[in-house]
Amino acid sequence: PKSIPKFSPLNNAPLEQFETAILATHGADSKLIARVPVHEQFQGETVWEGEVLVFELIDHPEATSCYAWEVDGEVVVVLGVGPVRSATDAVRASILAAEGHE
Repeated sequence: PKSIPKFSPLNNAPLEQFETAILATHGADSKLIARVPVHEQFQGETVWEGEVLVFELIDHPEATSCYAWEVDGEVVVVLGVGPVRSATDAVRASILAAEGHE
């Protein structure tokens, strides 16, 4: 089976790096509103554990929030749309996307 990377528990990138990534990826300014610890398990094994930053999006046409975290120095950003309604949902969506699922 494909190995899912376990990410660092805390984000080391500066806040501006997250805001820049959100603007570049989704074309909206953002404001940090929360830091949420997420511990995702599958069949009793930890598949992801870390801190997810929750941002309010300003003037985005589809979403009012997004979720971001750091993986190996790169920022991952997931919009709060459709089934993504929480930091945990965002991590799950990212794991599924990394595995090639929709």
